[in-house]
Amino acid sequence: MLGLYVALVGATALERLAELVVSARNARWSFARGGVESGRGHFPAMVALHTGLLVACVVEAVVAGRPFLPWLGWPMLVLVLASQALRWWCVTTLGPRWNTRVIVVPDLPLVTSGPYRWMRHPNYVAVVVEGVALPLVHTSWVTALVFTVLNAVLLARFRVPAEERALRAAVDGVR
Repeated sequence: MLGLYVALVGATALERLAELVVSARNARWSFARGGVESGRGHFPAMVALHTGLLVACVVEAVVAGRPFLPWLGWPMLVLVLASQALRWWCVTTLGPRWNTRVIVVPDLPLVTSGPYRWMRHPNYVAVVVEGVALPLVHTSWVTALVFTVLNAVLLARFRVPAEERALRAAVDGVR
């Protein structure tokens, strides 16, 4: 099962690379329309944290000899897949406005369709669920715990406030 877990983490890494390609394309689209970037200072920490998650998942499973526990691993795999579905629902709903960075195009209304109909930051829900579930697929509980705590700090203190300020400024500019 360890080999399959490593493949799952590898597939997640490839998915992240696909996100970066989409994000770069969308950043060009946004900047061409006067998009303004906010929160650049926390972005390197976010990239390091998410990269660290993927590396730590495998390292902990291998070095600590974490077993695959079917009663835990299978439900966590379902949550990993659900988080990916939610993430890509966010990406498709926002279209060219979706980005890994905080880039807001002035004069565009807030998106209130798709998952944004029910929650303000559904992509972060996907990130939180994945950050817990991906390590726990193979009982890498230390990774799940450390990532969750660090991610909570990053989201609550930096990312969400930066995004809220940027969105508020853009919406105020529309009025």
